[in-house]
Amino acid sequence: MSEHTAFVRWERSGEDFAKGHYSRVHQWRFDGGVVVSASASPDVVRAPWSDPAGVDPEEAFVAAISSCHMLWFLSLASERGFVVESYEDQAVGRMGRIAPQRQAVTDVALRPRIVFGGDRQPDSAAIAALHDEAHERCFIANSVKSTIRIEAPR
Repeated sequence: MSEHTAFVRWERSGEDFAKGHYSRVHQWRFDGGVVVSASASPDVVRAPWSDPAGVDPEEAFVAAISSCHMLWFLSLASERGFVVESYEDQAVGRMGRIAPQRQAVTDVALRPRIVFGGDRQPDSAAIAALHDEAHERCFIANSVKSTIRIEAPR
C-alpha cells in the first residue's frame, strides 16, 4: 500500500503560551513542494490567535472528502464514456457534539455541479450511480465516521 505524508510546523513566537495566548498559525508542507498557511478555525480559536486566511483542519477535512469524491467521479465517468467539462462542489461540513467535551465533523454535504459535454449525456440514474460508486470507492470517505451526503441535482 502507498504512504502519504505531510510536514506540519508550528513555532512559538514569544506569546504567553501558559495562558493560551499564542498563535495557532502554522504551515503544511507537501512532497510536491506546496506550502499551505494553516490555522485553527476562527470559530474555534478567536483572533488574533487564529488567522481566518489560513486553511483550518476542518476545512481541509471537507476539501479532502470533496476532492476524493470528485476524482473518483471523473474516473468513473471517463470509463463509462461520459465527457465531463467541469465539476465544482460547494461542500459543507457541520460540527456536532458527540460526547461531553467532544466535537466532531459529523456531517459533510457534497453539492457537486457537473457539466457534461459530448454526444453521450448521462441521465439522472446514471449520474446517481456514478455518485454512489464514487462514494463507495473514495479512500477518504472509507476512512471517516462522518455522514457524507451527496446533494447533487437530479
